[in-house]
Amino acid sequence: MVLSDKFNRQFEYLRLSVTDVCNFSCQYCLPDGYKRSHQQRFLSLDEIQQVVSVFAELGTKKVRITGGEPCLRSDLPRVIDLVRKQDAVEKIALTTNGFRLAKMAAQLKDAGLNSVNVSIDSFDPKQFQLITGYSDLAGILKGVEIAANIGLEIKLNLVLMKQFNASVLKNVLVFIKDKPITFRFIELMETGDNPIFFEQQHMRASNIETSLQENGFTRVLTDKLSGPAKVYQHPNYIGKVGVISPYETGFCDSCNRLRVSAIGKLHLCLFGEQGYDLRWGLNDEKRENLIAYLQSVVATKKASHFLHERQTGATTHLAMLGG
Repeated sequence: MVLSDKFNRQFEYLRLSVTDVCNFSCQYCLPDGYKRSHQQRFLSLDEIQQVVSVFAELGTKKVRITGGEPCLRSDLPRVIDLVRKQDAVEKIALTTNGFRLAKMAAQLKDAGLNSVNVSIDSFDPKQFQLITGYSDLAGILKGVEIAANIGLEIKLNLVLMKQFNASVLKNVLVFIKDKPITFRFIELMETGDNPIFFEQQHMRASNIETSLQENGFTRVLTDKLSGPAKVYQHPNYIGKVGVISPYETGFCDSCNRLRVSAIGKLHLCLFGEQGYDLRWGLNDEKRENLIAYLQSVVATKKASHFLHERQTGATTHLAMLGG
């Protein structure tokens, strides 16, 4: 069984949020810091096991653990171990702000983690703090180094913003020159909370692509379990550069991702509906009913988001669903 929709897209990649709490206050996500907007408890270990088991039965081959900041959960290694025990899952990834990566990298790898994405929105410590509200950029970069040295696949993410990091490509190219790391530029997306910020800061990620091509970078193919980034490489660089352009025509055509929130709701799109509650079916007695429900709901997925029309759906900020 494989989850699919009426556009013949197959969904083998699950982004599973385990908390919506975050300790950073990024300008583009939580500029005023985290404020709890619900009273529901986050998915328990048993519920997480049920979610991953059901999705694995329905063809999921990659699971990405997200937040908020997933490292705020003390049982994160156990979460990863639960995912590893699903034979159908081929790859386990983590998206993090990196504040605990130096301390946790080895433990997470031992639990079964394969790759980690870390947000690095600037290489300048003062600028980084201005963007994120967090002062220890050096500690995060140390964690990245440790994670790379123990064999975790590393991707670094930067959200493009006119005021803060529009000219950072030169520094990125220096950084990846001798490192087996993919650095990804993500086009700023509008959410319910940030329309004014979006208008002030949005710039097209295609500008980065043009610069890469002018500097001799060429696009490479990625595997079917990869995310939406277009990846570029250069023979003189060990690392690669990725570009994520959600406003580009056809961006959603190859979508292979579904999302489950930290409170157990299925979201067909980052910028879609309020979510479909799954908690009622996270037990052995309701398993077959839940499988049928998932198949019927996923079949209704729309062809695309509506960001071009400035419709952001239920997403008030990116920490809600882990971006």
